Amino acid sequence: MLVNIRNANRVETIFFDLDHTLWDFEKNSYLTFKSIFREYNFPFSLEEFLRFYIPINHIYWKSYSQDKISKKKLKTIRLIKTFQSLKYDFKLDLINEISDEYIRRLPLKKKLFAGALDLIKFLHSKYKLYIVTNGFEEVQLKKIKNSGLYPYFETIITSEMVGKKKPHPKIFRFALSLANQKPEQCLMIGDNTKADILGALRVNIRAIHFNSNKEPNHSFCPIVYNHKELYEMFNSK
Repeated sequence: MLVNIRNANRVETIFFDLDHTLWDFEKNSYLTFKSIFREYNFPFSLEEFLRFYIPINHIYWKSYSQDKISKKKLKTIRLIKTFQSLKYDFKLDLINEISDEYIRRLPLKKKLFAGALDLIKFLHSKYKLYIVTNGFEEVQLKKIKNSGLYPYFETIITSEMVGKKKPHPKIFRFALSLANQKPEQCLMIGDNTKADILGALRVNIRAIHFNSNKEPNHSFCPIVYNHKELYEMFNSK
């Protein structure tokens, strides 16, 4: 696979997804809710809450990614449905309060996947690096600054900035234009088969699937499961 990356049309620019690829969303989300739960006397544990919240958030995030619901709706509906599943009587003011606190505190967390920062430092000496993300614009820049990633990236490209979310071709073409690169000079690394991998391949950008979510195997591109594998792929002789 490395030969494909370093062939005559040499890769000069790498586009990275952020959440679930470099920034460990699940760990950071857990720590954020843990800090919030200390301030509320809920009749259920954090673990019970997350048992419902995580799959519910996944469902509604998918709807948001497909433009079926707004960002504003996503922020509250995932909490409303979780509390309803827990049969907890709540007021909308509480939902808004927790939602705002979650968004405020989440980007302050710093957990990256093991080896992610070392990989980025290594790649920074060889390639131009960009973040391409569907995450909320108001938190993504804070995440890369607080986690130590910021100095190694040219800029961060968000779906809100472009007006379209991955896998739409517009966000990838915007990234190509901003980087002043042709598709064959670029590589996309991300965790989501549809958004990151198929989205990139659709505009002829090669891809590597960082399969942190244990998605089904496929033959679209190379698949890795940790940053050590990624490092070895780029550092092979």
